[in-house]
Amino acid sequence: MTDPTDDPAGTVGDDERVADWPVALSGVTESVVTTLGPNGRWNAAALGLFAGDPVTARTWGNTRTKRNFHRRGEGYVQFVDDPVVFTDAALSRYEVDEPILGEANAWARVTAESIETGTDDGTEWEQWTLEPVDSTVLRTEVPTIDRGFAAVVEATVAASRLGVDGYDESTLRDRLAHYASVVDRAGGPREREALARVREHSNW
Repeated sequence: MTDPTDDPAGTVGDDERVADWPVALSGVTESVVTTLGPNGRWNAAALGLFAGDPVTARTWGNTRTKRNFHRRGEGYVQFVDDPVVFTDAALSRYEVDEPILGEANAWARVTAESIETGTDDGTEWEQWTLEPVDSTVLRTEVPTIDRGFAAVVEATVAASRLGVDGYDESTLRDRLAHYASVVDRAGGPREREALARVREHSNW
């Protein structure tokens, strides 16, 4: 493992070794990815990881993540369990000075290669393969199932689609109301704060 600050600009050589993912991936695993922008700061954004060999991810629209992947060809995929951090990454412009978030439980430095592009209901998307070149586990905890956190994640997805062609506005708002009720019943203080951020960062 290398220190991520040793090469913050993201210059991955062809001869750099391939690493393993720090966690087992299945289905679609939600993560936060940081990518270095032209302003010298790291942009944090939510990124769904599709399990497979290789792991893939899809960016929607002309996002900072997409542009930075094209500029640098890499990023730092991080696994967090703080709903506020995830919400801010999913729905706001979230920039930091260092590539690794303080809330990350594990991270993988990955190369990103574009393999396919397309359009879905008027929104452009781009498919990427992600190959880890370095990774580490920062902390381990006994996993728990938190319905409130799960509802926050789903709320960020629904909120990000408000006003997007191809999605029914009333259906999305009904979903958001349901997720809010789950957070109210089953969430803790961080989940409630995260839901407030969903409202703050979106047109909900």
